[in-house]
Order: sequence, then structure tokens, then C-alpha cells
Amino acid sequence: MKPVPMLPDEIIRIKEAAFRAGVCARTIRRWNQAHAIGRQSAPGAPLQISVVALEMVMEGDTAALERLRSNERTHPDVRRYIDRIGVPL
Repeated sequence: MKPVPMLPDEIIRIKEAAFRAGVCARTIRRWNQAHAIGRQSAPGAPLQISVVALEMVMEGDTAALERLRSNERTHPDVRRYIDRIGVPL
């Protein structure tokens, strides 16, 4: 599964993602393995998480996550997360 496309304004680190989701960093890593909500530029590099994709996983919205993965950022199912979080399209 390819990771979701991310814009610089929506990238957060694992620690912030864990805080935002109310879970531990290990859970964020598991969610990334299961849903490809993050990326690593190289082995050992910090894991970057899409805050938009994280919100979708937290809500169990797999349809919106697949639309985000297809880069359908203007689709209403994706747009509501982007607008709620406040990141630019």
C-alpha cells in the first residue's frame, strides 16, 4: 500500500500524533503499518505522519482515507477533514 500524499503543512511527528490521538507512539507506528498514514525518507529517518490521514484513521473513515491516498483533496469526504484541521489544499 502506498503512503498518503502529504503537504508540508499537514506533517506531524509521532509524538504529536500520539498526543493528538491519545495513544502511545507504538500505536501510531502500528496504524502507519496498517494504513500507510506516514512516510520515512530513509531508514532511521523520523517517521512523518499526515495529520489528515491520522484523523481519518481515528474516525475509522477508510473511504475518505482511500480518497486521500488517490489525492482527491477536493472531494467532500476528504475536504471536511482538511477544513476541520485547517491545512491548505
